[in-house]
Amino acid sequence: MPFGKTVAAGLAVVLTLASLASPAMAQNVSFRTIFSPSQSASQQAQQPAQPRRTQPLFASRSMQAPRAENRFARQMVAYQTREKAGTVVVDTNAKYLYLVMGNGQAMRYGIGVARPGFEWAGTHKVTQKREWPGWTPPAAMRKRQPHLPAFMEGGPDNPLGARALYLGSTLYRIHGTNDPSSIGQNLSSGCIRMVNDDVIDLYNRVPVGTRVIVI
Repeated sequence: MPFGKTVAAGLAVVLTLASLASPAMAQNVSFRTIFSPSQSASQQAQQPAQPRRTQPLFASRSMQAPRAENRFARQMVAYQTREKAGTVVVDTNAKYLYLVMGNGQAMRYGIGVARPGFEWAGTHKVTQKREWPGWTPPAAMRKRQPHLPAFMEGGPDNPLGARALYLGSTLYRIHGTNDPSSIGQNLSSGCIRMVNDDVIDLYNRVPVGTRVIVI
């Protein structure tokens, strides 16, 4: 069929469709719509695929893994022991201090413990309690760290923190710290570190004479 006749036939089809369609439909009919070639398969392949979203862009806090330090938060836990209520048990391997409450329960605190070479174990009693204690670094410590002062007044900048419980006749203490990141670590020279809120809580719960077992 000659080209002119082909075009005329096409126009006739368009006019026929337009006459049959509703006015709204007729307004949308155009030569571009009818005669423009469809996109080829090669053109479609060139378009980047849209990634399929399988999860929210921003996960809620509850969906995220808990922070590591959360396991050191003070909490009541089940704890089976033969020790009497009121006894303090320091588990240096697990980095926990337990205050036995009785009835199979204990208050558990996260702690920082001695670095390699300074570990120790034993049973003592709390012989003194001090609020915002001053600190006199032992001679051996000052020999290792000559920059340390001979004495440091108690306060927020003091390494012993807000409270200290002295253990027997040893140089070791259960005390606070102004470095919460040390909880769960092996960094001290033998003392047991707790965040200030926790050592204050423990200080208020245990009297002088409390039995302390370090394992």
